[in-house]
Amino acid sequence: MKFEIIDADGHVTETWEQLQRHLEPPYDKRPPLPPYFPQDGWDRRLTGTLGQSANDGKAWVEACDAGGMAAAVLYPTLGLFMTFLHDPDWAVVLCRAYNSLLDKDFTGQSKRLHGVALLPPQDPTAAAQELRRCVKDYGFVAGMLPADGWSLLGHARFDPIYAAAQELDVPIAFHASGTDMGSAGHEPFPKFIQAHTFSHVPAIMRQLVSTIFEGVPERFPRLKLAYLEAGCGWVPYFVQRMDEEFEKRGHVEAKALRRKPSAYLRSGNIYVSCEADEPLLPQAIEYLGADQILYASDFPHWDNSYPKSLKELTDRDDLSDEVKRKIFSENPRRLYRLT
Repeated sequence: MKFEIIDADGHVTETWEQLQRHLEPPYDKRPPLPPYFPQDGWDRRLTGTLGQSANDGKAWVEACDAGGMAAAVLYPTLGLFMTFLHDPDWAVVLCRAYNSLLDKDFTGQSKRLHGVALLPPQDPTAAAQELRRCVKDYGFVAGMLPADGWSLLGHARFDPIYAAAQELDVPIAFHASGTDMGSAGHEPFPKFIQAHTFSHVPAIMRQLVSTIFEGVPERFPRLKLAYLEAGCGWVPYFVQRMDEEFEKRGHVEAKALRRKPSAYLRSGNIYVSCEADEPLLPQAIEYLGADQILYASDFPHWDNSYPKSLKELTDRDDLSDEVKRKIFSENPRRLYRLT
């Protein structure tokens, strides 16, 4: 490859059998979880005809080699639906099991693989403790909160998570899961193609509105935040809309902010991932700046196009080599503090 490549958002396909080996008693006696969150039930892989599997570190190193990637930062698959669990104790135990699995089966197998701690939004205090454990014991490079679901993550009850991340100097990533649950209203979409088309960007927009207008960047000025798996072409339109709302009502309804939302987005502490072929990528770079956009493979999910996406981004003639180098390598290194 012409550029060093760091995947800022890859995924593991963790299995119930792997999770169960790390569950604490008596939770290890619970019956198996379904492949995806049960109230969703979509056939994402079309009976196994789409996507790949990456169940261990060996599979991920082979995937890196197939595209010439230097390193990958790994997010969950089943864990993306963590926010829909009602039992906070169960959510905490599952997150601990997943993070232990990630260290043992993936990141502990290769220095090219970097872990992101799955955090339970149901219990922010326990989530902060789990983030500390994962960073100190496993060397994980970030924490993740699922963007979908009923929680608005800008609320002050989540401050223990943000305080721990700022103290540890690791980012918090908000990651969309690709379901319309909790965001599509009372009538669900009848087909997954509709739910998947709609889901990612609104989920990320929702959390961006919440975290910015509730003042998370003001309360934690050194904290880095990443909003992932929604592309970036929507950013100029939507953040301009946030600015307009702030100019008219911010003095009453967003008193925590000292600057316009766009100023926080351009501060250097907020990152978004991009799609290699999205046509509005140059406009997003012009609006946001090139220093805060990340390449994400989304491997091995059903809709990933890796390693084709590497060539698509490399071959673009509307981006300079300097910009490509930032997206592929410099920006993820800075966000995740990779040496």
